Formats: sequence, C-alpha cells, structure tokens
Amino acid sequence: MDARIIPEGELPPLWHYGHESHDVIATKTLGFWLYMLSDALIFAGIFAAYGVLDHTMNAAGGPTEAQVVHPIAAFWQTIAVLSSVFAYSLATVALKHGNKLGLLLGIVVAIVLGGVFIALELNDFADLYAHGATAQTSGFLSAFFLIIATHGLHMAFGILWLLVMLAQVLRLGLTAPVVAQLLNLRLFWQFQAAVWVCVYVFVYLKGII
Repeated sequence: MDARIIPEGELPPLWHYGHESHDVIATKTLGFWLYMLSDALIFAGIFAAYGVLDHTMNAAGGPTEAQVVHPIAAFWQTIAVLSSVFAYSLATVALKHGNKLGLLLGIVVAIVLGGVFIALELNDFADLYAHGATAQTSGFLSAFFLIIATHGLHMAFGILWLLVMLAQVLRLGLTAPVVAQLLNLRLFWQFQAAVWVCVYVFVYLKGII
C-alpha cells in the first residue's frame, strides 16, 4: 500500500506518477538539486586548494601530511557516516510504505551515528591541537583543517535538520511539504557520505603513501 500525503486537503498517493496536479515534492526536489550543484562546486574548490598546498614546502617546518593524518581513526568515522546514511535510507523506504514508526526510528539512528562521527572528528582535532598542529601553523594545515571542518559543519547542519524533521513528522505527519523536505534531506545526507569518501581517499589514504 502506498503512503499518502496531504497537499491542501487532497490525498494523492505518494510517488503516484499518474497524478496530474502540481507536484510540490518534485518541484522542491529539483530546486534542491540545483543547490547541491553549488555545494559540490564549493567542495571542488576546497579539494583543489588542498591539492595545491599538499606539499612539504607548504608545511613551513611544521607537521607534514604523513604526521597529521590517521587513516585508522578516520576509518571509524567513515563507518559512522556510511551507517548513518544507510539508516536514513531505510527511513525513506519506510516513508514510501507509510511506516511512520520505521521512519522515526531510522531518523533517530541516523542522528546518533551522525553524532558519533562529529565526536570522533572533534577528538581528532583536539589531539592535533594538543600537539601544536593548528590551522595557523602552515598553509598545508590551513587547507587540511578547512576541508575537514567544512565537511564537519555540513554534518552538524544535517544533524540539526534531522532533528527538525523528527519534530515535524511527529507534529505534522506526512504532509507534502514534510515529505519534500525528507527527500531533500536524503539527497543532502547521501552527498555528505560521498564527500567524506573523497576526503578519506584524497586526504587520509593518500597522506600515508
């Protein structure tokens, strides 16, 4: 049985392709795709800057890449972010089938795992700062902290968004605007996982070679 949404009192089934009225969900999702393209350009620029500054001479006598990156610690962050995205993906499957409890459970698990990712990242930052490796030390470390922190801020915003959606589902139910935001959040959350995989390969794995 298809889930049902409530746009202005009507009850068309969710993802019913024969529905001919204005599709609020599709319109908002298209707009969010355009935003995601701009966000991808931001990350592309940061990756390019890191690629330029990732050189021994840009370490300015401070820690080099091999001394800063910790692939094993970052591996657990990778597990956390991918598991969070998987949990939210299961939540959207529950959404499609009208399973509100499954949706809420998936959101809660995604929030917890996202929090684990943030905690691990903050612990890594604290360890680096304790050893004198700060963003002010060198151009390389500035680029390193920029790329990690930018992704971390996106993750923090995603967790906040998840909390807001949890409250909206509980209060408003599966209305058209709520469903549209849930689907856009899925795009955003999956994008963060994709970016982190690039960070892990380009920064952490490459750094130990």
